[in-house]
Amino acid sequence: MLLVGLDPLRAFTGLLEGSFGTDAALTRTLIKMTPLILSGLAVAFAFKGGLFNIGAQGQLVIGAILASWIGFSVQGLPAPIHVTLCLLAGVIGGALWGAIPGFLKARTGAHEVISTIMLNYIAANLLEWAVSPRTPDSPAGPFAFCKEIGQCAEGKTPFIYDSAKLPIIYQPGGTASDTLHVGLFIAIAVALIVWFVLYRTTFGFELRMVGLNPNAAKYSGIKVARMTVITMALAGSLAGLAGAIQTTGVFYNFQTNQSLSLGFDSIAVSLLAANNPVGIIPSALLFGALDAGSARMQFVSRVPKEIIQVISALILMFVAADQIIRNLYRIRASGEDSKVKLSTGWGQR
Repeated sequence: MLLVGLDPLRAFTGLLEGSFGTDAALTRTLIKMTPLILSGLAVAFAFKGGLFNIGAQGQLVIGAILASWIGFSVQGLPAPIHVTLCLLAGVIGGALWGAIPGFLKARTGAHEVISTIMLNYIAANLLEWAVSPRTPDSPAGPFAFCKEIGQCAEGKTPFIYDSAKLPIIYQPGGTASDTLHVGLFIAIAVALIVWFVLYRTTFGFELRMVGLNPNAAKYSGIKVARMTVITMALAGSLAGLAGAIQTTGVFYNFQTNQSLSLGFDSIAVSLLAANNPVGIIPSALLFGALDAGSARMQFVSRVPKEIIQVISALILMFVAADQIIRNLYRIRASGEDSKVKLSTGWGQR
């Protein structure tokens, strides 16, 4: 910022004001934080199983569109049942989408990074087709979500019914972007549950064992292939839940351009937390604050809000630098140890 003649102190002051300065600002930060917790958990959970789930974006989108479909196509249900069905639809959709690369990995050895990236593009294009507007010249297909003419205008599904919306906790600004819903508590509760499953259950121990050493896990009797599929399915369900919460708590419909960066920001959230489910909560808070305060920072200091992406990249760089230095030191230390052992052996001879 100094190099281009801008005041960094004023910029970061604006960032803090936009993130925590008012009730509405804090609410926006918490709203941004909520899906990052769940999508970050989707990445971290897969990492614990030795898998790189870069497909959280596609899983999130699948969860969002299915939750939206249940929300606007089903009516007459009590609110608790309706919103629960929407969330379950998102969980199931994300789980099925995540199980695909898990199955390919277990059955054919296809690397999950390649398959999840491909599935991200498939999800984006498939769902853009599914919510394309209907016209007399383009009748709806059997799998289209919007079958009536006029639905899905501009790539948006109809709004969900009020019974499918998450309960509101606090609404200081009176708009959807300033509406705090119970999804925040759902996300925090899920993070605690994931931590408990990973570190306090037999299943979690087996999952982490597969992630650390699949060969040792196999010889100890763990079915590695099945664990791979289950891990990716559960990771996908977490991302799908994030998409469902965005639909039922923030947007109230599905838009083809919504949440495009959440799936990739989740990788940064997970890495910053060292893949710890509890650590993901403050990590998501940090990235949520950066996102929520970027507009205020740009307004008060004329610093482009894209600088937030630079800050996020720097955070990841410093986090990665620590591990790189540790690995280099370990390699150097092991090399020195081998030299000492070699000289000792020759001396003994």
